[in-house]
Amino acid sequence: MFEDMKIAFIGSGVMAEAMIAGLIRQKVAQPDMMLASGPREERGTELESRYGIQALTDNSAAAEAGDVVVLSVKPQRLDSVLEGLRGSIKAEALILSIVAGASIARIGGILRHQAIIRAMPNTPAQIGEGITVWTAAPGVSEEQRDMGQQILAALGQEIFMEEETYLNMATALSGTGPAYVFLFMEAMVDAGVHLGFPRRVSEQLVAQTLRGSVDYYTRDTDPLHLARLRNQVTSPGGTSAAALYYLEKAGFRTAISRAIWAAYERSRELGQDARAHWPENLSQQDNDRG
Repeated sequence: MFEDMKIAFIGSGVMAEAMIAGLIRQKVAQPDMMLASGPREERGTELESRYGIQALTDNSAAAEAGDVVVLSVKPQRLDSVLEGLRGSIKAEALILSIVAGASIARIGGILRHQAIIRAMPNTPAQIGEGITVWTAAPGVSEEQRDMGQQILAALGQEIFMEEETYLNMATALSGTGPAYVFLFMEAMVDAGVHLGFPRRVSEQLVAQTLRGSVDYYTRDTDPLHLARLRNQVTSPGGTSAAALYYLEKAGFRTAISRAIWAAYERSRELGQDARAHWPENLSQQDNDRG
């Protein structure tokens, strides 16, 4: 499907690189059919050397060449980037945005474009183990939807949702999720070192404990409830019971829940903050589109 089609990445950061690597690894697209644009020339040189793609510092030039244009810039920079892209994107091109908090209406309103897919991947996409929640605007054709699905499937699992409201939820749960997991791992490793383990041994114990626990949970198509799995390793009066009692007393569940809610609210705020800076006619257009 992508043999004669170019994929242009506007933004050349971590997630853009993850997508480039995944597309090459899964043989979805060839390196010479991909472009990446970013402000830092040295970053472009790095991507050219590593993957064999074409790197540019001119967003408009990259967008003009793209049959699929991937928006992978920081949320705070999106509006200025979109303003610079207006008029540069082919009328028949597909826009795929992975920008947190940026609605389809906002992107389409500024670019005057209809075919937009909005997606929220996460960083394990770099090794093909990510998960992406995505949705599509009404203006996306079946062929373009298939194209978007192929791109996102190269990063790991993908879940299509009809309603765009789920994207902010996915940003808080799975998009930001690796940060929670790494913080949890870091705390466990440090605790292991405090107990007396060498750090490398503590890191190995923690990594394999998490990996094995997840594999154990997902080993069946209909996995046991997480509470049942937790109860399996919690003997009355045992070490797990003592540890879990302390975690509950310390508000562990509440802290995780509140952290995810805070991320969700921030994702919504990113969109609202941008709305306040839109030109009046674009804000009205966004309202008209719902």
